[in-house]
Amino acid sequence: MGFHIDVNSMRITEIKSVITESSEVKTFYFKDELSSRGEAGQFVMVWIPGVDEVPMSLSSIGPGDSVSITVKRVGEATDALHNMRSGDFIGVRGPYGVGFKPCRGKVILVAGGVGVAPFYPLLIRLNEIGSEVTVILGFKSRSEMIFLDRIREILAEEKIIVTTDDGSYGRMGLASNALSDELKESSYDMIYACGPEKMLLEVYNLSKTHETPVQICLERYIRCGMGICGSCCIGKYRICKDGPVFSGEQLLEVEEEFGNFRLDTAGRKMKVGD
Repeated sequence: MGFHIDVNSMRITEIKSVITESSEVKTFYFKDELSSRGEAGQFVMVWIPGVDEVPMSLSSIGPGDSVSITVKRVGEATDALHNMRSGDFIGVRGPYGVGFKPCRGKVILVAGGVGVAPFYPLLIRLNEIGSEVTVILGFKSRSEMIFLDRIREILAEEKIIVTTDDGSYGRMGLASNALSDELKESSYDMIYACGPEKMLLEVYNLSKTHETPVQICLERYIRCGMGICGSCCIGKYRICKDGPVFSGEQLLEVEEEFGNFRLDTAGRKMKVGD
């Protein structure tokens, strides 16, 4: 009888390659058979030896057992990860959570900043099933743009809308403003969104105004990843177990917190953005 490893078991794996996406973002490729069975929107818990364990969304799934995570430098753990190279080792648990549900038909993807990365495997899947896809990518400036070349390999240029806060590339303004314009011009069967929560709240409100289904990927402080500790709760839901991808109907039940409050590392309620 073969040895069975479940998703909660820590697997040690070697970093195969590292790609610098921007001054603050890198993508790390490694092989892990369980992670390669994951879905777009799911995450893995990544252990950086001697530092910490942090949740990371899958930014590519396959071919074979190959997967990747795309990491923005934001603190001690991500800083340590950014200093790692191919040949170094990390620990991985997962994949965890509820991913995106691919929808056939006319769909639009809205991503902000590093939130673009989890959309890449979703885009590949939507393309495989023949969906008509438009993407809106929002960045602070041209220097922070990531994944645009990869997306151009899949979609025609007219299906890609890029916004920058400072107008250094594409349309000047917010991704949510571009979505508002698109929804006034055309109807969609599904909106997918990932990025900063204030942007996600705008997307959610637009989905209600235009009566369009939505799937939104949320981020919270995740400690265990298995639904035990409660550090990632939003209302009655646990991000790690019930999400991180939520439907509009689910978000309707937690409107008091969504876009307004989250728990800090000590479990205290704090304003989103603080």
